[in-house]
Amino acid sequence: MLQPFIELPLIVRWIILALLGLGGGVLANHVIYTWCWFPRPISPWRRRDRASEPNEAKPTAFAATDRIPLFGWLIRSRRDASAFGRWFWVRPLMIELGLMIALPAYYQYTCVAGGMLPESFRDAATVNNLAGYLNWIYLAHALLLILMTAATFIDFDEQTIPDLITIPGTLIALSMATLSPWIFMPALIPGAGGIPASFRPITFSLPDLPADPKWFASTGWWTAIAIWSGWCFALSHRRVILRKGWAKAVEFFLAGLVRYPTWKLLMAMWLVGLVAISGVYLMREEIWGGIAWTGLLTSLFGLAVGGSVVWAIRIVASAAMGVEAMGFGDVTLMAMIGAFVGWQASIAAFFLSPIAAIAIVLVQYAITRESRVPFGPYLCAGTVLTMLFWDRIYAGYLESVLITLGPSLLWFALSMCGLLGVMLFVWGLIKKAAFQ
Repeated sequence: MLQPFIELPLIVRWIILALLGLGGGVLANHVIYTWCWFPRPISPWRRRDRASEPNEAKPTAFAATDRIPLFGWLIRSRRDASAFGRWFWVRPLMIELGLMIALPAYYQYTCVAGGMLPESFRDAATVNNLAGYLNWIYLAHALLLILMTAATFIDFDEQTIPDLITIPGTLIALSMATLSPWIFMPALIPGAGGIPASFRPITFSLPDLPADPKWFASTGWWTAIAIWSGWCFALSHRRVILRKGWAKAVEFFLAGLVRYPTWKLLMAMWLVGLVAISGVYLMREEIWGGIAWTGLLTSLFGLAVGGSVVWAIRIVASAAMGVEAMGFGDVTLMAMIGAFVGWQASIAAFFLSPIAAIAIVLVQYAITRESRVPFGPYLCAGTVLTMLFWDRIYAGYLESVLITLGPSLLWFALSMCGLLGVMLFVWGLIKKAAFQ
């Protein structure tokens, strides 16, 4: 499918990707300024009710030139500075320019230089033999980068991440994984007995271990259905109110599920997903010899682990500190990321996010003097670090940890969540005593 593009001269591929990156930047800006909770009139794609705007410093009507990528913001910078501020145009212009540069640069890193492979395998012959695989990875990561850009800046502005970004993004990831599991990160399979070393995508199984046959039987189907159903349920309007007893709590809970008209769309999505998952499972041998089922199950595992890690910490931290620690948008964001990169890479991204947070907080504070930064940008930055330094992260540390923990990985994660809750609770008591 990607072969005609791979066969183009490299300079032509760079130009195409630069134009696609520019288009992705325009799309990201459109989403940032129109899909947010409080749409801002800065967007040239939004029809504005001028009567509701303040009388002073009203912006002029949008012109056709305002929608020209890059240059549209420069044109408006002279015209609408009095309405939006002197530097309003810098961020959207840098988003478009940044993605225009980032997409070809990341292609060079991933598909030409083989940056995700061990250094000893980055020779031209090996990279060329893996061109199809690396281009699939790149395609998935480029889409993810655009989605994360939109989510990051909406989170900066409003401390929320719209489901309009994360739900379609997750569905795109599941669809791509079903088409090809080669969108997931590479793992080196050492050669033995004269057989050369090779690479394969890291799927739902633990590293260096063959997939258990149960995942290709009814256990795999039930697990996939449970993950899909749990995700759809998590997206519903859930609220437990215990003030009037358990009977009323159940009544209020069920009423809340159908409180908003969107429950019908969510129900339809759940049913369509059940049919699609069951269809791929029943035809798993006919569809590319089980490859489609492997990709779909890997993406669902990534969705489950990525979302569950943040959700569990959100629950534990909120209960320990008595205030909401993270928004649920962070949960759906990490679920989307996990669906794109798999559960192993989503774990790495989560634990790298605090490192990225240091740089983000410093930059944010230098620009706005605001020390509080939402958690979503940390997760996105941790994901980018995972993509860029995958071989060092995986081969240098993550692989050995996962193999050592093995089947006890789940219990280890639960114990760490419990320990985190205890630490936060004790820290809350210390702060309370100190301030009193």
